[in-house]
Amino acid sequence: MTGAAIRRPVVILISGRGSNMLALIERSRAADSAYRVAAVLADKPDAAGLRAARDLCIPTEALAAAGEGRETYDRRLAAAIARHAPALVVLAGFMRILSAPFVEEFAGRLLNIHPSLLPQYPGLHTHRRVLAAGDKEHGATVHFVTAALAAGPAVIQGRLAVEPAEVETHLAARVQALEHEIYPLAVRWFCEGRLRCHDGKAWFDGAALDRPIQLADADRE
Repeated sequence: MTGAAIRRPVVILISGRGSNMLALIERSRAADSAYRVAAVLADKPDAAGLRAARDLCIPTEALAAAGEGRETYDRRLAAAIARHAPALVVLAGFMRILSAPFVEEFAGRLLNIHPSLLPQYPGLHTHRRVLAAGDKEHGATVHFVTAALAAGPAVIQGRLAVEPAEVETHLAARVQALEHEIYPLAVRWFCEGRLRCHDGKAWFDGAALDRPIQLADADRE
């Protein structure tokens, strides 16, 4: 890929400070990037990530919930996303559960990242739960989004060994560093046409993935 190649537009959804958003924006500015961040949308007007995105000259929009039902809100969100005609929608700490019609509208072009080695530990407080269970390994997973929470086809995982006597905040920071590596990879692969989702599976370079790609084995070129 050359710097003259077309960069496919990506919309990022956030609720907070947007650390993964910043990693995605940073990688999008590489000379050989396959994507550009067309906009950052948040469901909270005070999300710190909105200011960070604006400081980097990325268009932003806040869509606060106005007391309407989930599907009504999601129709507003979908309309705001559609204005940017994205190739891919990326959830980066977006804390709303999306309705089935929204997921269907963006099926196959909606990615999320979860701080665990899915299917282990869907839901919240993953680092705390890993430590409480005495697990020796932890990590993060990028997956396509389906109507079932954190159950869509997994694409890539980053793994690390849990250190003896490790505390939750330290473990969370190390997992987040993995997230900042695997998420831009997955977005790049999608925008290069190497990654797809159909027939209920993730496909990479034309082959169905029986298990997620591991960061240690990933082609990062």
